[in-house]
Amino acid sequence: MPDLSRVSAPKIIAIANQKGGVGKTTTAVNLAAALAESGQRVLLIDLDPQGNASTGLGIERDQRDHTTYDLMAGDAPIFDVVKETGFENLLIVPANTDLSSADIELISNEKRSFLLHDALRQSAMDAFALDYILIDCPPSLNILTVNAMVAAHSVLVPLQSEFYALEGLSQLMLTLREVRQTANPNLRIEGIVLTMYDKRNNLSQQVEADARDNLEGLVFETMIPRNVRLSEAPSFAMPILQYDPASKGSEAYRALAAELIQRETT
Repeated sequence: MPDLSRVSAPKIIAIANQKGGVGKTTTAVNLAAALAESGQRVLLIDLDPQGNASTGLGIERDQRDHTTYDLMAGDAPIFDVVKETGFENLLIVPANTDLSSADIELISNEKRSFLLHDALRQSAMDAFALDYILIDCPPSLNILTVNAMVAAHSVLVPLQSEFYALEGLSQLMLTLREVRQTANPNLRIEGIVLTMYDKRNNLSQQVEADARDNLEGLVFETMIPRNVRLSEAPSFAMPILQYDPASKGSEAYRALAAELIQRETT
């Protein structure tokens, strides 16, 4: 049983970008692992019906008898929904395709945008003594992503170092603004993290320059490089810090976790 003397409200961060293939789940899994490695107690909420974050942390399909859908719907006790991973200090609420019908099944619920918010603030959550809750959002701006934004204190946006990357942020920012106006006025942008960065590539350098010019202090100093080992890790159901602790990908996510913690303390 965790030391309840440590209990305080955990920081909740939604990791979101409606564009697929930007390294969102990679960032969710590996930032969670890096925070856990640094001694933080972390819960990763897999909110994507594809369940890739669950797979990446070794949760097999037949182990997902209770999922994020059950958490939101209140269909199972929290202790049945939260699962251990093979990584110390890192817990997960797994997902499966049950979430794909959430838009239809939750539409009649008048509290449909607050289901995750309320689930993560039930008193039973205190037993896990969490420091951070990270939410891996689906690659769309649907009811699940809105639930994540209503539940979260902030949104972290992975941004692929490619042409038109900044243009893709506009719809996400509109959704974020709407959530602020209607449900979560304190929601803020935690930051933008550049992913798949190749310092040898002029385009990556131009995207970085444009992002820093336009978004100023929102862009993390740490950038996540293109890295073969980082791409391989999910197929072995491990975060990169476990699969290859000395890789450039591991170094980058450790640096991102340290920068995130530093931002909190300052």
